[in-house]
Amino acid sequence: MADDRLRPFRSVLYIPGSKERALEKARDLPADAIIFDLEDAVAAEEKPAARALLARVLESQDFGGRARIVRVNGLDTEWGRDDIAAFAGAKIDALLIPKVGSAADLDKVAALAPKQPLWAMMETPLGMLNAASIAAHPRLAGMVMGTNDLAKDLNTRFRPDREPLLTGLGLCLLAAKAHGRIIIDGVYNAFKDEAGLKAECEQGRDMGFDGKTLIHPAQLEIANAAYAPSGAEIDLATRQIAAFDEAQAAGQGVAVVDGRIVENLHVATARQTIARAEAIAALAK
Repeated sequence: MADDRLRPFRSVLYIPGSKERALEKARDLPADAIIFDLEDAVAAEEKPAARALLARVLESQDFGGRARIVRVNGLDTEWGRDDIAAFAGAKIDALLIPKVGSAADLDKVAALAPKQPLWAMMETPLGMLNAASIAAHPRLAGMVMGTNDLAKDLNTRFRPDREPLLTGLGLCLLAAKAHGRIIIDGVYNAFKDEAGLKAECEQGRDMGFDGKTLIHPAQLEIANAAYAPSGAEIDLATRQIAAFDEAQAAGQGVAVVDGRIVENLHVATARQTIARAEAIAALAK
């Protein structure tokens, strides 16, 4: 798997594993990552055929620099074990495990797929409470918020500010950041509501999420823009680095840019901003 500390995950698009035409179109979409879904997006009677189709597509088709993540069915279903077996050795970037409630859930999958990185769907109250131990699992590379399922289990009502979900989102963010894992925000259901999507992307970005899961290609442009460093942010980062280097050369420990102190921690953030912009530019080539 590519270095996930630099790899962009601004836009993570769900694609049903049962839809051959959608799988073909995904190769040309400007998504940073694709979740090939064998779970919620596939009807029970279609799951074996979807598994076979997806295995064939991933083996034969080139998806460029996009991260390829397969969401399998859970081991508590009749399809989970076969899903994991089918993709345990596939040329993908991760297996995404649904409804992870504890690190023990990851242990079971890790034993069946010893070489694949694992991602965890964080979508239950138990998962929220166990987020720290889940994030600490040695095989875990990323976490995806399942906000629809979480809202259902909590019996919350929709609010644009997502206040009822903030505790769960925050617990998972803290856990992911503590252990250096990628963490992706949940979906925005109203795919024609551009203003609402933009607001939720900006909220998630400001909270610290690495990107947004999406349910429709029409959402890609907004997510990509929201989670990319802006021109102003890149300019500021460049000036902070230059000013700090100049200050150090003069024997000083801090610099001043736009009337604000610039210290080591600000320069570290600035360098991350530049690296993220460069990684995004490289992906677009």
